[in-house]
Amino acid sequence: MNLVQLLNNLVNNFKEVIYRKDLIKLSSLYNDVKWSDNHRFAQHYQKHFAPLRLKKLKILEIGIGGYDDPKAGGDSLRMWRSYFPNSMIYGIDIVDKKSLESNSIQIFQGSQEDKNFLEKIIAETGKMDIIIVDGSSVNEHRVKTFNILFPLLNDAGIYAEENTHISYWPSLGEKWSSLSEKSVFLSNHVNVGGSIDLNASHTIMAMYKRLTDGLNYQEFLNPGYSPSYLDKHIVAIHFYHNLVITYKGNNNEGSNIIENNTLQPSVLEILGVSSLEELGIKFPEVDLPSRQVMDLTTNIENK
Repeated sequence: MNLVQLLNNLVNNFKEVIYRKDLIKLSSLYNDVKWSDNHRFAQHYQKHFAPLRLKKLKILEIGIGGYDDPKAGGDSLRMWRSYFPNSMIYGIDIVDKKSLESNSIQIFQGSQEDKNFLEKIIAETGKMDIIIVDGSSVNEHRVKTFNILFPLLNDAGIYAEENTHISYWPSLGEKWSSLSEKSVFLSNHVNVGGSIDLNASHTIMAMYKRLTDGLNYQEFLNPGYSPSYLDKHIVAIHFYHNLVITYKGNNNEGSNIIENNTLQPSVLEILGVSSLEELGIKFPEVDLPSRQVMDLTTNIENK
């Protein structure tokens, strides 16, 4: 290390201490593309994470950066370590990035769509408080990851989904598929599996748009409706450009006029009827927003 590099490191270390409370300024010290002008995530994370900064948390980030290079990446992990001084930071990548481990940073190698792998990590570390997803750009992988990991968040946990632009990118097809075998970078961009159709049902954004209905499941006028795990445990979804932040909790706020997904007796009385059937409403089967998303093989309610 020459004198210039040494001085630059000293300056950055000094700035890191000064900026440690301000995620927007702190992010300027790191080279990760997510903190560039085109990915303004820091301002949103500052809003959501500032009240938690000094707590003792378990934070997992999927996708460490640096693509195929085992020694490249890790900037965001180091930034989270600086911003959350009392927390343990975990990282997952499909490439072996163990060389980037350091104090308060532990790294696992594996696939974010591998249920057994992810559950094994959580069994070892305990449930997470914050999960940040910046790994595979394949929509199907993202949906699977959410299905597996959201139930494994602690209560009041936060799940952040980055780079949701992949929803709008279709796969490039067989002509380019052989390129995907050459690098992780190409694989992420050739086989995205999004759609130019904004009404496509299989994308990561479509998943979150469906889940917003689940926030209001107690307002569904559909007798016999049985709320899913996600209905009952998602309490807020915040949408930003290229970023969705979801909060876990107990979604148990009642309705003013609906009870057990039918009209309350007092409302029926006001309408002058004794039962919902007398209103002549036909009830098609609800397109369950959260059951479309969930694809778990275990009973997560009992975990």
